[in-house]
Amino acid sequence: MGADRRVVVTGLGAFSPLGADAGSTWTEMLAGTSGVVALTDELFADLPARIAGRAAVEPTDVLDRVEARKLDRSGQMAMIVAREAWQSAGDPQTPPERRGVVMATGIGGLTTLLAQYDNLKEKGPRRVSPLTVPMLMPNGPAGAVGIDLGAQAGVHVPVSACASGAEAVANGYQMIVDNRADVVIAGGTEAVIHPLPLAAFANMMALSKRNDEPQRASRPFDKGRDGFVMGEGAAALALESLESAQARGATIYAEVLGYGLSNDAHHIAQPEPEGNGIRRAIKAVLANTGVEPASVALINAHATSTPLGDVAEATAIRAMLGNEAADNLVITAPKSLHGHLLGAAGAIESLATVLALHHRVVPPTINVDDLDDEMSLDIATEKRTLPDGRLVAFNNAFGFGGANAIVAFATHN
Repeated sequence: MGADRRVVVTGLGAFSPLGADAGSTWTEMLAGTSGVVALTDELFADLPARIAGRAAVEPTDVLDRVEARKLDRSGQMAMIVAREAWQSAGDPQTPPERRGVVMATGIGGLTTLLAQYDNLKEKGPRRVSPLTVPMLMPNGPAGAVGIDLGAQAGVHVPVSACASGAEAVANGYQMIVDNRADVVIAGGTEAVIHPLPLAAFANMMALSKRNDEPQRASRPFDKGRDGFVMGEGAAALALESLESAQARGATIYAEVLGYGLSNDAHHIAQPEPEGNGIRRAIKAVLANTGVEPASVALINAHATSTPLGDVAEATAIRAMLGNEAADNLVITAPKSLHGHLLGAAGAIESLATVLALHHRVVPPTINVDDLDDEMSLDIATEKRTLPDGRLVAFNNAFGFGGANAIVAFATHN
């Protein structure tokens, strides 16, 4: 993006259906483990979609109980991953006025809102928690993390549905490029596994209804895909200026090259069928980073396992990169493993992209039993080794409202 300041990833944090930290999440990704389970609680019994990617561990098993009570579930997860990313980065002793936070969400503290509304109806107004507003507001998790880390350079909250997590990484990158911060914790969090959003998404015909085989329900690019599987969790990257990282001898996992944003301006909940909005985002990321299509070795696809979305994305990739480049890159779709983390999806998949580059290995996309004829791309259905040399990877994230965000990463040295 014409920036003099280069930005690198020096820390990682994850809390997901696959594990309670970045290491365990990555291990299960490489193993091709599904974190999708049946929702057997009685309150889910009448729903048409009764499966989800629930967090592998309860956040209250990680956080102090008193602290956890002051945070929505999404805020609890955000705090866990932010602290892990900060410690993973080596506890940078950056001045507070040079620290930033960008923690996205797609929906916010919905479960807090619903629980407190139940209190109001059943027990009266005096039983509504005075912490309700800070727990439910979308910037609650980011604000709590900002206080915890002393992030005085700025605390920001992209809310762009399922593109939010990737936009957080883009915004964090831009804070450093603009010299507003030296270290930024950037990520996303979401925790809305509740009958109301599950019923709403199901009635939109957006969710898979493979209730009898939850671990096979999320099947991006497969002919039999019938919708996404909701997941919950959070992830964060510690972004840092290259100068700062090198000065303190930090481990560098990957470099952030830049990003591309666009909007479909087509439909509030459906992708533009030809992927024209996605094409504009690809065009933007190529222009902003100076990356040539032939240099792209890996794309972490948004690939939610919906009939329309997967086709639009695959069509756009081939159209914008060209046949030769598209034939020589690898596609991975982690939502097949952990489900769709909504506002956290772009964050956990940025983490997966960074680790794929760092270790030069691509996690498998599971459940692709019969590749859709319209998906003329190389989908890594088994763990795949990446070649030596400098590698570039894109992480795609698209959301309701037509939001499209693509972040470009590269191996460092």
